[in-house]
Amino acid sequence: MLPAMLSEMIDKQVFELKKLWQNKRQLLFQVLNLGMIVFSALMIWKGLMFMTKSESPVVVVLSGSMEPAFQRGDILFLNNAVEQVGVGDVVVFKIKDRDIPIVHRILKVHTKPDGETVELLTKGDNNRVDDRGLYAPGQMWLQREDILGKAVGTLRYVGMVTIALNDYPVLKYVLVGMMGLFVLTSKEG
Repeated sequence: MLPAMLSEMIDKQVFELKKLWQNKRQLLFQVLNLGMIVFSALMIWKGLMFMTKSESPVVVVLSGSMEPAFQRGDILFLNNAVEQVGVGDVVVFKIKDRDIPIVHRILKVHTKPDGETVELLTKGDNNRVDDRGLYAPGQMWLQREDILGKAVGTLRYVGMVTIALNDYPVLKYVLVGMMGLFVLTSKEG
């Protein structure tokens, strides 16, 4: 039953692609439509970056270090427009020479005598020790500029799709290819 439906769907998409290839004006329209979808998503992302003052306004929790507050696969919404962060705030920070940001809670805030410089110490809720072992060699505290943003909202488990796509890269290309194919072969009105 399922293979027959899948085969029928593939045959229909191939037929639509052949028909589209013969009508160059419709093909150009569909390619422009696909481009508008991609650029709209990019504009939304850049708008979120501007509004939140964060280079990464949305992140996925990749480990269990923040359980039970956040589970692996939760999506966090960040805001870096807030000047002050304090003990108990969940922040996302980036360590020099590391690609993947870390989601942990602020354990201690150390303000220097000048009143301007603030140093932070973080720890995962599910970890036994603070994060000094994760910081760059010789680094004992995080600076405010290391913080990508403070967590202000969450969507539970929605990020599992992202984790699956990173764990199985072939799945990512298949999914993107299928979405592009459906956009190209879909009919307007």
